[in-house]
Amino acid sequence: FTVAFGIYRKAEANKVQQCESMNASIDKQKHSKDSVFFRDGRRRIDFVLSYVDDKDGERKQERRKLYEANLEKVGLELETEDKMESDDGKTYFVKIHAPWEVLATYADVLKIKVPFKANDIPDNSEMPMNWLSTPFRLPGHIMHPEPDYFTAPFNKDKSDFFLIGDKETFFPPSTRNRIVYYILSRCSYFRDECGDKDKKGIKRLLNNGTYNAAFPLHDSRYWIRSRDPSCESERYSLYKHWARFFSFFKEQPLNLIRKYYGEKIGIYFAWLGFYTEMLLFAAIVGTICFVYGFLTYDDNEWSKEICSAEIGGKIVMCPLCDKKCGYWKLNSTCNSSWQSHLFDNVGTVFFAIFMGIWVTLFLEFWKRRQARLEYEWDLVDFEEEQQQLQLRPEYETKCTNRKLNRITQEMEPYLPITSKCARTCLSGATVLFWISLIIACIIGVIAYRLAVYAAFASIMKDNPTTHLQVVGPLITPQLATSVTASCINFVIIMILNLMYERVAVWITDMEIPKTHLEYENKLTVKMFLFQFVNYYSSCFYVAFFKGKFVGYPGDYVYMFGKWSKLRNEECDPGGCLIELTTQLVIVMTGKQVWGNIQEALVPWLMNWWGSRKARSHPESLYSRWEQDHDLQVFGQLGLFYEYLEMVIQFGFITLFVASFPLAPLLALINNIIEVRVDSWKLTTQFRRPVAAKAHSIGAWQEILNGMAILSVVTNAFIVAFTSDMIPRLVYMYAYQPQGEMNMKGYINNSLSVFNISENVSLCSFFLCRYRDYRYPPGHEKQYAHTMQFWHILAAKLAFIIIMEHVVFLVKFFVAWMIPDVPSDVRARVKRERYLVQEYLHNYEVEKLKIQLSQNNHGEELSMHAET
Repeated sequence: FTVAFGIYRKAEANKVQQCESMNASIDKQKHSKDSVFFRDGRRRIDFVLSYVDDKDGERKQERRKLYEANLEKVGLELETEDKMESDDGKTYFVKIHAPWEVLATYADVLKIKVPFKANDIPDNSEMPMNWLSTPFRLPGHIMHPEPDYFTAPFNKDKSDFFLIGDKETFFPPSTRNRIVYYILSRCSYFRDECGDKDKKGIKRLLNNGTYNAAFPLHDSRYWIRSRDPSCESERYSLYKHWARFFSFFKEQPLNLIRKYYGEKIGIYFAWLGFYTEMLLFAAIVGTICFVYGFLTYDDNEWSKEICSAEIGGKIVMCPLCDKKCGYWKLNSTCNSSWQSHLFDNVGTVFFAIFMGIWVTLFLEFWKRRQARLEYEWDLVDFEEEQQQLQLRPEYETKCTNRKLNRITQEMEPYLPITSKCARTCLSGATVLFWISLIIACIIGVIAYRLAVYAAFASIMKDNPTTHLQVVGPLITPQLATSVTASCINFVIIMILNLMYERVAVWITDMEIPKTHLEYENKLTVKMFLFQFVNYYSSCFYVAFFKGKFVGYPGDYVYMFGKWSKLRNEECDPGGCLIELTTQLVIVMTGKQVWGNIQEALVPWLMNWWGSRKARSHPESLYSRWEQDHDLQVFGQLGLFYEYLEMVIQFGFITLFVASFPLAPLLALINNIIEVRVDSWKLTTQFRRPVAAKAHSIGAWQEILNGMAILSVVTNAFIVAFTSDMIPRLVYMYAYQPQGEMNMKGYINNSLSVFNISENVSLCSFFLCRYRDYRYPPGHEKQYAHTMQFWHILAAKLAFIIIMEHVVFLVKFFVAWMIPDVPSDVRARVKRERYLVQEYLHNYEVEKLKIQLSQNNHGEELSMHAET
């Protein structure tokens, strides 16, 4: 860090005197509101620090004085705006400019790639019938704000090797603020004689209140261009062409996003856009499957039998709960049976297989897209060249032990293995505790379902809802229980999320990860494990446990034993699939609607409230740094939560898609809105984030791969065990009495008989039916499972094995067929590496020739002087 120590120290005194005399003559009112320059109008503001001078803040004042002095020692130039110049009359603003020497020094340290030659490889990316995409295109200067160059890591000693035109604009603002933040994060605020190594970095100064904020500036207001012609007004261009909702059908200006916000945010929007594009195909196929279910409505023989007065009206079903539930007629479930057919049909099996292949195509094509972006954005060698150089300042300060790095042969901080193991164990135990807490809450919701079902059954028996218009016939005890339990589960999910987020950040900080990448990966795993259990556990219960362990009349299974009187839930005669659909729709839709409202409304309200004083004094000068200061902070984990939201959604549309083919369509609509909401809030409601590099989506890639594999298994089990598809097929092919290929008699075949003769004095019937395959009373194996049950179970297991093997075989074949890196990108990477070596060699040779020529010329002059 001290490589640049002392740069400009001698020249600074003269510069400061000149600047002060110049600033004294400049009237602040003549400055543009969008000025991103010092008062001299030449030096660009790369970063801004703000603070309020407290009455009892002597220690803070001393820290600021030392910190700013140390910043000036390493070459940064500072300019302070007095509190009387600010709108609230209390806030000081320290503007920071990095001169060329500082930028060049740290660009060399950080191995930032810069252009050295124009790209000479022809672009053959023109697609046939390209004119069809014209309505979706953006102007060329927006899509490609910079020419295409071959690049190489910057070397300060060979600066004339690179295409340096104007030194003031050679490094774009995103690179400048990244370099300045790197310095701010490592600059100390102690005197040399003090030696307290823990007093280092802007983060600690923000945490202890020495400074209120630290941020780079937006280059203009978002709704209008800057009046200053030297300002790029890229924020305005992003808002005009990207951040407005009515641009939802347009492509995203990824290169401009990358240039303005940095590669890390650029790669997120590239992934989100690509995911949304791929969802279009899944949504179309899912909608076709849903329409197929709707069109085959009248061919649903089993629903006709349930609704028939001659069949369903004469079948008496056994009570679904103890005591309060009575016997009931099968045709009372007529509506739910018809609804179930919309999602439980042959199209469901096809769509489950299709989604298994779709998710593979999505992940493989994204790898190719990511590889292209890595090349275009100079990230090919990013991980090995740069990531290890960027240790977290917290790691450097908290790890007091030092050891020799065998590669660099330098002493570096490290965390002892005993401390690392203890921290990891405590972290793991905390995560397990919170996951156990979620499971306990889910068990509580299940207990609620069991207890409340009886209450709903009793209430609806005494007060029928059939007199209600339209919705009356649809309201059943099962539906009421399912909907209320889903809503309660959703509320619990959101509350636990809010609580766990802070815990996850705390335990990750406690582990002291070495690099920013390691920190994000650790936090990603913790948050995802928690969110996975939190969001999906209720769906797993309905899909794989409800109705599977209920017993039979006379020998029912209870949740906590018979003393609890909480009898395990049964599925409707129409199956549990419709309830899984209900659960999925409520949780998925509720999360997405709430998330978008929260993302858009909360920052807008907070900014509206924070800027109320500025609005009440329109005559005052509301400067660029004050405008940005009043915006919300886009924290280091801001992008993390955006990824998390999308990955959870990805789980909903893959893990349980067999129960709801319209899930990709809902996700597509949400994502079209999500892209514009995220871009709008980032451009208009948040301060400009510090630019950061990332060559991929990180740990999320492996999580998506894991969910893709798991989705094949879950959908196979949903079709086999939650849907009634397999029992129907077994009946049609093996147990249809007339041997015909139809479903007549299926309902009677799928219901077993129970003798209730002990209650003959109370009932006008002797038998009730229940959903299972068991021998009737009086049989030598009464109430034992029939052979048909075992045939169906064998068919279900065979279907799971066949479907998994077919889908996995296709997945692996597709993954093998599609290379991760496109051939043209591979050729460009090789070409660039070759050119770097060739041009560096030629550069060194020319430099050597000039040096030898100068030496020879000097020798000739000396010999001539001697003669």
